[in-house]
Amino acid sequence: LAEAKVGDITPHCGVSDGDKYEMELNTMNQISQMLGPSLAGEEILSLWKEYEEGTTEEAKLVKDLDKLEMILQAMEYENEGCHEESLEGFFESTKGKWRTELGFRWAEEIVSRRRLRKKDDGNVTKNYAEGKGGD
Repeated sequence: LAEAKVGDITPHCGVSDGDKYEMELNTMNQISQMLGPSLAGEEILSLWKEYEEGTTEEAKLVKDLDKLEMILQAMEYENEGCHEESLEGFFESTKGKWRTELGFRWAEEIVSRRRLRKKDDGNVTKNYAEGKGGD
C-alpha cells in the first residue's frame, strides 16, 4: 500500500533499507490518519507493521511473495529482451533474505529455470543455494 505513494523501490534505486522503511512508515501513518478508526486506519497500519517486521508466518510468506514477484518480473524482462543491462542485481538482492522454506524453494525453481534458459550465457549465479539464509 505504501508503494502507491513512495513508489516501488528496487535494488537499483540506491535507497537503504532504513530509508525505505521510514518513507513507507510515514506514508502508512498518513493513510492511517486519513482513514481514522471508523475505516480501520489503525488496523491497516498494524498489519503493515506485521508485514514489515515479519512477526507472523503469514507476514513472512507475503514478504517472500513480494520478492518472488520481483525476480519473476526481472526474468520476464530478460526473456523478452526488454533490458540491455543485466538484471542480476534483482536476483542477488534476494539471496539470504528468504523468510520461509516455501519462498526459498520457489526462488530456487525460478533461478533454475533462468539458468536453463541462459545456460550458455554465463551470467547466472551458479549456486543460489549458498545464499539461503533467512529466518
